[in-house]
Amino acid sequence: MKNTLSDLNNYLFESIERLNDDSLSNEDLEKEIKRSEAVQKVAKTIIDNGTLALQAQKHFDDYAPGNKVAMPLLGITDK
Repeated sequence: MKNTLSDLNNYLFESIERLNDDSLSNEDLEKEIKRSEAVQKVAKTIIDNGTLALQAQKHFDDYAPGNKVAMPLLGITDK
């Protein structure tokens, strides 16, 4: 994983695919559900952090144009 929001999205869809695996035993399905719940909590925190960084960048754009303070937090490099 490269730790981008796109990678996170792919990982979440992989988790859904594992949950839909009909070959899982009940025990394996329970493990996968617990794992998916943990992944969902971490993903929510990552998304919330990205939302905060985006809001910060919008604030800088309004009050300090050209300041790219929040851009690295969003995984955006100024090339």
